[in-house]
Amino acid sequence: MAKIPINMKSGEVEKSEVIIGIDLGTTNSLVSIVEDGKARVIKDDDGQTALVPSIVHFNEENKIIVGHLAKKLLSTHPERTIYSAKRLMGKSYKDLANYTSLLGYEIIDEEDKLVKVKVGQEFHTPVNLSAEILKYLKARIEKVLNKNISKAVITVPAYFNDAQRQATRDAGKLAGLEVLRIINEPTAASLAYGFGKKEEPSKTIAVYDLGGGTFDISILKLDNGVFDVLSTNGDTFLGGDDFDRVIMDHWVNQSQLSTEDLNTNKSLAQSIRLQAEMAKVHLSDNDIFESKDRSFQISKEEFHQLSKPIVEKTIDICKSAVKDAELELSDIDEVILVGGSTRMPLVKKMVSNYFGKTANDALNPDEVVAQGAAIQADILAGNTTGYLLLDVTPLSLGIETMGGLMDVIIPRNSKVPSSAGRSYTTSVDGQSKLKVSIFQGERDLVEHNRKLGEFVLSNIPPMPAGIPKIEVHFIIDADGILKVRAMEKRSETQTEITITSQYGISEEEMGRMLVDSLKHAEQDMKTKALLEAQNEAKSIIHSGHKFIKQNEAILSQEETNELITLINDLEHAVKDKTKDNIQLAMKILNDFSAPLAERAMNYNIKQALSGKKVGE
Repeated sequence: MAKIPINMKSGEVEKSEVIIGIDLGTTNSLVSIVEDGKARVIKDDDGQTALVPSIVHFNEENKIIVGHLAKKLLSTHPERTIYSAKRLMGKSYKDLANYTSLLGYEIIDEEDKLVKVKVGQEFHTPVNLSAEILKYLKARIEKVLNKNISKAVITVPAYFNDAQRQATRDAGKLAGLEVLRIINEPTAASLAYGFGKKEEPSKTIAVYDLGGGTFDISILKLDNGVFDVLSTNGDTFLGGDDFDRVIMDHWVNQSQLSTEDLNTNKSLAQSIRLQAEMAKVHLSDNDIFESKDRSFQISKEEFHQLSKPIVEKTIDICKSAVKDAELELSDIDEVILVGGSTRMPLVKKMVSNYFGKTANDALNPDEVVAQGAAIQADILAGNTTGYLLLDVTPLSLGIETMGGLMDVIIPRNSKVPSSAGRSYTTSVDGQSKLKVSIFQGERDLVEHNRKLGEFVLSNIPPMPAGIPKIEVHFIIDADGILKVRAMEKRSETQTEITITSQYGISEEEMGRMLVDSLKHAEQDMKTKALLEAQNEAKSIIHSGHKFIKQNEAILSQEETNELITLINDLEHAVKDKTKDNIQLAMKILNDFSAPLAERAMNYNIKQALSGKKVGE
């Protein structure tokens, strides 16, 4: 990888440097790069899946497991397995009052502070939970490319507020990544759809993005490589998790269970939630779902009835976005579906009906956001030219004035980067200080909006009320992150603040966490490698016993005995917890069993061709 020259500023990149694109999702996350002019997602070692479940597990020794292995522990260790951390980003406990009841893990009630998750005697923030997922994605792509990666573009829901964007940036920093750009998910998706199509006629598109935990709608105009966002709207607490919840509630109402039972028995609650998730996926292509033990079932028709109110909420939000863009539905040329939840037939049908045209799901809805992030990363690296993103801020920004009113300085759907100012004065004779409180939201009273921060402009020369001329200036960058400056014009007294979320983490805490991360990096890598080897070995042991049982007819006693001995050796290696011994035992077993497996396959094929069932 090309190294950055010493005289380059932070945030600048050398042409051809590899910068990755990351979709940090509620349910799944993935990482992507551009190679040979095409965006591709990075898959796991077996090349099967690019999706990494956004799940973090802390074992009894407080070692960290991420992804598919962590997901397997949801029902057996719910109190130590954290999912949907993205829904907690930038939130206080009171924000989550209606969401915590059926979570398998414990959220600590610290009002007006960053929500924390308690695991054993340890406390974890959504920022460092997300950082663990980002570390995993970083390690995955470094392994594939065989080079260190230090810079990234990370996507967020378009309707993420300043606090949530800051939290995402902090998570990237903790993961060892310089986050060059925070890009809105629908904008990233539109970039992936429009990549390589600069010569096509100008058109207006709607990007409908329904993921695991969030919903966004953005209206964009695409014209000769310029992606101009006209409006955006959404709900950061609306997504696939809610469809799972309605299925759970349906089953609870049909059974003898109660919500209290599920709150008491977290393992049962998570088992049912996972069954509900399976049902949701199954019903996309089937008319009925029934659990293996036949305890729970639901038809597609029942599911659609339960789900319709959720989809209708998204349609109402679409109406607001179209209105904000000052367009008619007939002005929209194409509707693009993004996010795993858009795989539901009901969603595609209702969205298509509302916009009056068949929604486009040609690109993989799970992967398109990450691909768009990779394209934006490649643009920043200087490898791709001729494209320009003109995004907007999702919520209005302003300050508190007399009577607790919100005075908007930058309205929602303003282009970013952007700046705007407004002049104020004092209300009391001889006033020497002015407190500036910054808020984000759409309500007229600040008490209903999100407070981002505050600062005091001091040393104003004593003057009669109304004489000082105080200018408050808002500067919002391309990531949607805000800086506020205040100046008394007559005396040129000034101060400024870069808004650091009150729900974020301090530089001191971040520094400590980074030091801890580096200090334990080698041990964490060893632990991860051992866990991966143990899990692979356990799968081979299970398959080995099953192979012996299914192929007794073609195995000699000597071969069976040797297989049992080698399987036992592998079991002992797993218990000894030495990675090298486990891998050696697996290799010996695989070398011995490979020709037996080939012989068994040939035998079973002959039996099938002769009209006999395998195993008869």
